[in-house]
Amino acid sequence: MAADRGALRRQAGDAPPEGPTLGSVEGRPADGSGPLELDRLIHERVRLGIVSALAVNGALTFTDLRDLLGTTDGNLSAHARRLEDAGYVVCKKSFEGRTPKTEYGLTETGRRELNAYLDHMEAIIEATRE
Repeated sequence: MAADRGALRRQAGDAPPEGPTLGSVEGRPADGSGPLELDRLIHERVRLGIVSALAVNGALTFTDLRDLLGTTDGNLSAHARRLEDAGYVVCKKSFEGRTPKTEYGLTETGRRELNAYLDHMEAIIEATRE
């Protein structure tokens, strides 16, 4: 097994591997310098779950999101507020009879940023598999 790992290491003077370079990954400067820049707002697990669920379902209630993501009320509320403050989701509060109902939906900005995030992740995956 150690020999296999050794075979993967490039020797000094070896030509770089063929295929896309990290410079071609969206979110990285064109010259390939500097770190990859992921959307840190969406990259967090619960927030990624929220925007992904809303992208698929259109709109979901607070209870539906909480149950789907397996999170606590306070945790979901804090993450949803961050997304709302950034303009990624919209929150609509109403009543069904006397019961309060909170419903979330993805904004155009949220959909655009999620798509950009997914494109970025796909580019990283493609570059890694090459």
